[in-house]
Amino acid sequence: MNKLRQEDNNYHIENSKSFQTGNTFKDETIEKVFEFAYAMTFGDGEHRDHRSGGNIKRKKGQIFINTFQGKLSELAVYLEFFKYNKPAYDKLSKPDFDVYGLGEWDDSDIILDGIKFSIKSTKFYGNLLLLETKDWNNKGEYLPNLNTTKNSIYDYFVLVRMKPDGEKLMISKRFLYSNEIDKEELYSLIKSVNWEYDVPGYITNDDLKTLINNDLILPQRSMLNGKIPMDAENYYIQSGDMRDFQQLVSSL
Repeated sequence: MNKLRQEDNNYHIENSKSFQTGNTFKDETIEKVFEFAYAMTFGDGEHRDHRSGGNIKRKKGQIFINTFQGKLSELAVYLEFFKYNKPAYDKLSKPDFDVYGLGEWDDSDIILDGIKFSIKSTKFYGNLLLLETKDWNNKGEYLPNLNTTKNSIYDYFVLVRMKPDGEKLMISKRFLYSNEIDKEELYSLIKSVNWEYDVPGYITNDDLKTLINNDLILPQRSMLNGKIPMDAENYYIQSGDMRDFQQLVSSL
């Protein structure tokens, strides 16, 4: 696992993977995920407005698009199993579309015969899997779930990249930093583009512990590639250092 190249407070990616086009979602999938993300943002559900250890409070437009792309990413992994391992696909837990209030969350994004997957989403040009340092201990346990009935150990962490850049799309209509958005206008915007994904790789829980023990950390207030400020401190791994997810799917 390679460390980012550091120049003072700037960190630069040097081991990346190009986005692979061709994986798309059906219209009915986009509609279902839209309704879920809208309910979690503007309806009965509620998401945190900040990251663990972060200072920036998100507007509802930001929460909506982050929720939308996050749920699409879970479905992307589901589709990968359908393509490469249909017997395993039939045993997968369905992605959770329950609407939770603040302080409530599901145990794992996807479960297969007791194997727990955590799905992380980023933009199509992203090349880092990021895990907020305040959420994990050196045993690779998820701290918010400790001392609860929820699972605190994830077997695999999968990175999914989404295209287009949802935040840039929201900015085009001045929706991103708004707390009030007309539902029909928002749906029209989401449906105006073709949503694609790729899965550049995954890591194991042991890999996570290696990141932690080797201090692969992107500090809070550092700059990524000289232009992206980091709101919270994160453990990281570059996409070029990640394991091949299709091989994992085929083998399970």
